Amino acid sequence: MVQEEGSSSVTSPYQFFPWMPLPPGIGSPYPWLRELKSEERGLCLIHLLLACANHVAVGSVENANISLEHISHLASPDGDTMQRIAAYFTAALADRILKGWPGLHKALNPKQVSLISEEILVQRLFFELCPFLKLSYVITNEAIIEAMEGEKMVHIIDLNSSEPAQWINLLQTLSARPEGPPHLRITGIHEKKEVLEQMALRLTEEAEKLDIPFQFNPIVSKLENLDLGNLRVKTGEALAVSSVLQLHALLAMDDEMHKRNSPSGSKNPSSSHFQRVLRMNQNRHTLGEWLETDLVNVYSSSPDSALSPLSLSASPKMGSFLNALRSLSPKLMVITEQESNHNGLSLMERVTKALNFYAALFDCLESTVSRASLERHKVEKMLFGEEIKNIIACEGTERKERHEKLEKWILRLELAGFGSIPLSYHGRLQANRLLQSFGYDGYKIKEENGCLLICWQDRPLFSVSAWRFRRCD
Repeated sequence: MVQEEGSSSVTSPYQFFPWMPLPPGIGSPYPWLRELKSEERGLCLIHLLLACANHVAVGSVENANISLEHISHLASPDGDTMQRIAAYFTAALADRILKGWPGLHKALNPKQVSLISEEILVQRLFFELCPFLKLSYVITNEAIIEAMEGEKMVHIIDLNSSEPAQWINLLQTLSARPEGPPHLRITGIHEKKEVLEQMALRLTEEAEKLDIPFQFNPIVSKLENLDLGNLRVKTGEALAVSSVLQLHALLAMDDEMHKRNSPSGSKNPSSSHFQRVLRMNQNRHTLGEWLETDLVNVYSSSPDSALSPLSLSASPKMGSFLNALRSLSPKLMVITEQESNHNGLSLMERVTKALNFYAALFDCLESTVSRASLERHKVEKMLFGEEIKNIIACEGTERKERHEKLEKWILRLELAGFGSIPLSYHGRLQANRLLQSFGYDGYKIKEENGCLLICWQDRPLFSVSAWRFRRCD
């Protein structure tokens, strides 16, 4: 029976599972919860997470607390895929609840100085354990090589300069150019000076070894505070811009204006979404079917997910940044972004979209890395877990992980005066060769409107698109 909005009755896990027989001792559910088979446990966790998220969305702290207690007996950061996901989603939901009591939240979450070495380590582990960044770098570099053919002076702006592997590969490719390598200048942008110093050291060493004229220009800055005057683009340089998983964070700066410009939704859209879930026919009983179908189709998009020029134009910070880049007349700009919409106004929409997206990421690691792996645990906790927390627990300018799908980036970039450049067949071929050489099973590269989608099985997770400066006549 579905509880009416505002009811204080506690939701029982059994209302989600009418096909399950009632075990003895139902008054104490925890023993039977532990005895569920993996598939049943996964489904139970999905329903409990959605119930908990709904309670959090409507401010029902008591019911949310009870849901969290139920989930705690099933979730585990060391368990199977769904148990691990549930552990980080419950932590995010609990963190959102605690923010209702700022003093308590601050006391339990004291500010800690993050070690640069830890941040770099977890990014490096993600690079090593999953092929996504490798594929992005290969595709980006191939696009740069093709666009810069015959150029004598090449300038690359790296919007998140932290991984030397990408540019080492480019240096090696340029050194084999029939006409000889160009003079290469890379402007690296990062908020940590130490990271840029390491980048400069590593790339300069490689360039000297390959006898390539090279210069590294470091800019210590957050992307939202970047002064494009410091990029020092020179006359005669062929300019390329590389952005890997960076642009979405700029959308946080437009949050307040976006809220003012967005049409108001229903009084309680999260609750109505949830009622639809509970009324659904229970024909699909498998975890895979839920993740692939129900979480995608049951929840309608929130107002800010609309693909209208009006909704896109209500992003002045993003617009001004893209316009500033366009004014530099880049010959090429390559953008990699997460292929999911985690920027909805509705908490329930963000929870369901994030659950679907991160289920695939966790499943990637489950298929290739031991559950006991310390490296896997660090990536899941320090990278995926922190992103999940930011998507679910944060609002306003604090919410940086505002991932949006390729279709929306295409419209946004076209409005800013960029023209799409189809990524070449050779770039896709290089990416597929990388997958084969490393033995990455289950990963696929798909082409869509001249862009490439990096998929786990058939689920797109990251998009790579190429753009050029378009003159206005």
